[in-house]
Amino acid sequence: MNDLNKTDVLRRSVLGTELDEAEAQVLAERMGVVSLHDGETLVCEGEARRTLVLLAQGGIAVGKIVGPSEETVYQMRPGECAGTRAFVDGSQRKAALRSIGDSTVLTLEPEAFETLLDTHPRIVYKVMRAIFRITHTNLMHANLDSAELRNYLMRGGRRY
Repeated sequence: MNDLNKTDVLRRSVLGTELDEAEAQVLAERMGVVSLHDGETLVCEGEARRTLVLLAQGGIAVGKIVGPSEETVYQMRPGECAGTRAFVDGSQRKAALRSIGDSTVLTLEPEAFETLLDTHPRIVYKVMRAIFRITHTNLMHANLDSAELRNYLMRGGRRY
């Protein structure tokens, strides 16, 4: 993982959709790299960590505590981000992030990102647009899942 090109990873991700090569390089310089082994936890549900996470290689399971155990509700693919809400508003993590196999993630801390406000405001603007798109897409998927569940319950005459 030593030869990971953060700029290339960023450009191929949902976060870097609008960034040109130079902009991606400026942002990549402010990002950290974390290597994880199979089963290793990056973030726990309820944690107050504001780090934005971009999966570079491998897989990440997004888990929620359901009863006495944690269940995987989604499996991230390379190029996807997690932690957008915590990154923007500082809210607690709504899910845990655990490595599936060996994985590498890029991390971005709000403080490092905010250093770009004065020197590279267009990068900040483009990244915030990407975060909005990511959040909006997640909300649309949740609404679709909710509608499908409602339709399934109503077709079968089931009630809560």
